[in-house]
This record gives sequence, structure tokens and C-alpha cells, in this order.
Amino acid sequence: MEALILTCSTGGGHNAAAYSVAEAMTRRGHNAKVMDPYSLIGERMAKAVGGTYVRMVQISPSLFGIIYKLGDTYRRLPIKSPVYVINGRMAKRLEKYFDENKTDVVLCTHIFPAEMLTYMKNKGMNVPKVVFVATDYTCVPFTEETDCDAYCSPSPDLNDEYIKMGVPEDRIYHTGIPVKRAFKEGASKQEARKALGLDPDSEYIILSGGSMGAGKIRTAIRVLERRLEAEDKRLIVLCGNNGGLYSSLSGSYAQNGRITVLRSTNDMPLYVRACDIFVGKPGGLSSTECAAAGIPTLFISPIPGCESKNCRFFVNRGMALTVRSIRHRLLPAIKRLESDSAVAKMKRQQEKYVSGRGGDAIVKVCENLLK
Repeated sequence: MEALILTCSTGGGHNAAAYSVAEAMTRRGHNAKVMDPYSLIGERMAKAVGGTYVRMVQISPSLFGIIYKLGDTYRRLPIKSPVYVINGRMAKRLEKYFDENKTDVVLCTHIFPAEMLTYMKNKGMNVPKVVFVATDYTCVPFTEETDCDAYCSPSPDLNDEYIKMGVPEDRIYHTGIPVKRAFKEGASKQEARKALGLDPDSEYIILSGGSMGAGKIRTAIRVLERRLEAEDKRLIVLCGNNGGLYSSLSGSYAQNGRITVLRSTNDMPLYVRACDIFVGKPGGLSSTECAAAGIPTLFISPIPGCESKNCRFFVNRGMALTVRSIRHRLLPAIKRLESDSAVAKMKRQQEKYVSGRGGDAIVKVCENLLK
């Protein structure tokens, strides 16, 4: 099978999902290429599209929340959205790509390329089989105006939501969100700590702002800092691609031996499996990664829209905790996650709802489509 996986860099989760699917494709003997479709115009355009979103979220998450609500409102109208029309401009470039490159199936880990391919179908252009891969625990705006051969959903619990939005039930497959196999079946805690050069006997908390380094990271550090010394804990802060946040925090905590500040890392499976508690934004991928690894999880600062829905999905099923007030509720929540019984219960719920093998399930969907 020759698979093309289309993604956009509006948050690292879409890219992470794309490469996780590619990993699964390779394991099953297929060829897979990951591409941002806007790169067919130029890498500068691809970076501009993703960069605009990232800067908005870093500067004003509430503004993104407003835009998300507008998208939710627009889906009730009987006309195609501006998102569909704008993405339709990529049709000719993708048509040329398919003419020049054998492609059996196209997987979309972002709604934009799904809109592009739907536009092509509606214009009578030749398009390979199309599979939409959800990266959040909700049916995102504009899914209803796409025409894909399969929709890979995170959970059967979302079935009614997809059907309500017009997705044909016989095209919905409950595969789970794809994550790297190393989160589910990787190194043990001690092996991960050894590989990362961490103290094997300390307790580690990861504080993550996701790929964008967003959320109230500074506030959370100030709250957690009070306990690190008293209880012999260590904190690893992941700043993602937020260079300003990294520079600020690495300077402020350079002399604090209990706080390690990092940029984005290619060793995320190791860090997740090495830690005792994960604190961060409820991105679709990071939430799934923690659940696949069986790590006690605490959500803070969800970006309004998909992340708030991810948060609700996980918390309602006992797979994570969340706090609204970091200053007043973060430490009690951390204390709760130090209870053996609470951790055991959370791990059971994570195993119940997240398989950690979404990539393999998605590849099987593609294989069946091509039979």
C-alpha cells in the first residue's frame, strides 16, 4: 500500500498522529509519506498557516475559543464554510501530486486536508481513498462537510455526536487516536529514567505546555516549587516550541537543582514513562499518550474548544483529574494522585477506554478499504 498522510502544524498533535500512523504503516509492510499539503505551495506557506494558529494560542487562548465557537455556529448553516472554500484552492496542486505519485489511500490527521479532498471529489477530480483520523475526543467543526471513505474515531462513546453531525454510521470506525507504540509498550519507569539520566529514587512531576508551550506554566511552577524541597520531588518543565518561555524559565530556575527546563523533545515516550505524575494541557495526543502509558494525569489550562472537550471526556471517565484554580487546587489534586488506590483506579479506567494501539487499527481500516 502506498499511503499519503496529510497533516498541518496547527499544534503538534496533528503531526504526532501522522507520524504514529506512518510508524504503524511501516510495521505492517506498507509505504507511508507524511506531508503538509501547503508545502506544495512552499514551506514558507506551510509554516505560516501553522504559525498563525500557534501564535494565537500562545498569546490569547480565549480568542481561539471565540473562533472555535464561531465554527460551531457556522456548522448549523446550510452552506459550505469559508474553510471549505479556502482549502479548495489546493485542489489543482493535489491533483498534480496524485498524477505524479502513486497513492492508494490518503489519511488526514487535520480537517483542512479533508476539506481539500472533499472539494476535489465534488469537482469530479480523481481522488484515492480518503480516511479522516480524529485527534481530539469530539467531532470537530467542519467534519460534517467532508466526504471521506472512513472516519477513525477515538471512541464509540462519540458515535452519536458524529452521526448527529451527518457522518454516515457505516463509515465510522472506533480505532482510537494513534500514538507511538513506545508509550504503550516502551521502557519501564526505571529503564526510562536510566536512559534520560534521571535519579532512579526521586519522584518526578512533568509540567507540560504542549508543543506550543501554552497555558499557565509559570503559575503552576510557583505553586509546585513550594513542595519540591519539602517532599524531595523534582519537576521537569516542557516548553515545547515556545522559545520565549524556555529562555525566561531556564534563566529564572538555572540555580534550582530540583527544576529542569526543556524545549521540545523527541524523547516524550521516555519522559512520560519515567514520571510519576503528568500535569499539562488536555491535548488529544498528550492525553492519549498518558493514558496509553498508564500515568496519573492532571489537566490544567485547557484551550477553549477541543481541549476543553478532551478534558471533559477524560475526567468524566475517571482517566484524569482537572483543576480550575491552579493557585488553590493544584496541590490538593497532586496529593490525591499520590494515593495508591486513586492511581490504581485511574489506571484501570485508562486501560478501559484507551488501547494505545490506534495506529494499527487505522492501518487495518485502510487495508480493508482497498480490498
